[in-house]
Amino acid sequence: MKAPRWLPGPATAALVAAGGVAGAVAVAAGHPFVDLLAYRHGGDSVLAGSSPYASDDPVTGLPFTYPPFAAVLMAPLALLPHWLAAAVWTAASAAALGGSVVLVRHALGRTTSAWAAVALSVAALALEPVWQNLAFGQVNLLVLLVVLADVLRSDRRLAGVALGVVAGVKLTPLVFVALLVLVGRRAAAARAVLAFAATVAIGYVAVPGATSYWTERLLDPRRVGPPALAHNQSVSGALTRLLDGVPPTAVWAAVAGTLALGVLAGAAARWRGGDPVLATCLASVAMLLASPVSWSHHWVWAVPVALVLWERSRWAAVAWAAVFVTRPILWPPWGGGRELGWSAPEHVVGNAYLLAALALAAWAVRAGRRAPTSVPY
Repeated sequence: MKAPRWLPGPATAALVAAGGVAGAVAVAAGHPFVDLLAYRHGGDSVLAGSSPYASDDPVTGLPFTYPPFAAVLMAPLALLPHWLAAAVWTAASAAALGGSVVLVRHALGRTTSAWAAVALSVAALALEPVWQNLAFGQVNLLVLLVVLADVLRSDRRLAGVALGVVAGVKLTPLVFVALLVLVGRRAAAARAVLAFAATVAIGYVAVPGATSYWTERLLDPRRVGPPALAHNQSVSGALTRLLDGVPPTAVWAAVAGTLALGVLAGAAARWRGGDPVLATCLASVAMLLASPVSWSHHWVWAVPVALVLWERSRWAAVAWAAVFVTRPILWPPWGGGRELGWSAPEHVVGNAYLLAALALAAWAVRAGRRAPTSVPY
């Protein structure tokens, strides 16, 4: 099947221009785009020949928490004025959101006009992970598009390369390599591993102090913020809140590993049953469960999940979207360690994203075989 058309013509211009203008106006109004500033700090450090891990961003006080290769890719952003970097970044994120909508609907056998894609993208702004990404200047929408495009078309000759490269920017997409292995797309998985290895090598060569990321920072959940914070909707975050402290590695690995592997096995089963879109969404759930930190803005995968659910159950899609629009994770007291004092009902509400993902996985196990078959590329 032919690849989808990527928001052609006036719709593309409207979506991208709106994103760019929004980014520039936000900077003019004093909005900091704090994560974008941290990215630019990493890129600026590489250009200056210093380690991005040696100091925090002087404007926000945030550390650069990504692999060394990410700092290399962020270097061009450091060359731009902040207003222009924000405009370019927001425009690219808006385009990635629209592209992801088109790609998922195409894989589900649905045609999508350009303006319909824009309308769905605007509607997706109501989901907290999406608007948080745009507000912080986060990279997740770009990662979402790359992973979807590469995994859902994993029979192409160079499939896997883009996945490996994006894993060099953010490690969690490596979960999709495991999915490719499980579904028999081993050539794509091998290319992803080789591409990822190349990003590691480039990071070692181009970034001073690259070793410190792999030896000191990688497994420290505190490097990206308080693990107990309600926004951390991973298994590790839930355990931290439940146990009043970061769980022992063995406990976290046992719980998160078991859940993630179970969901990943279900994803592979759905793929082999002819449903690669649902399988890819389930693999994203496994990724978010397994990661030590899954901030709420990492959950942009709520968008493709909502599109998949809409084809299977309107009520399920509405319920899923409602969780991410209303963000109940912040209904209980949060911040300043108050999550450690949650009552049992507050733990349920405060882990809503995580519990919704587990409910999705359980639904997929029961209903996946009865779902309409997705249209492969």
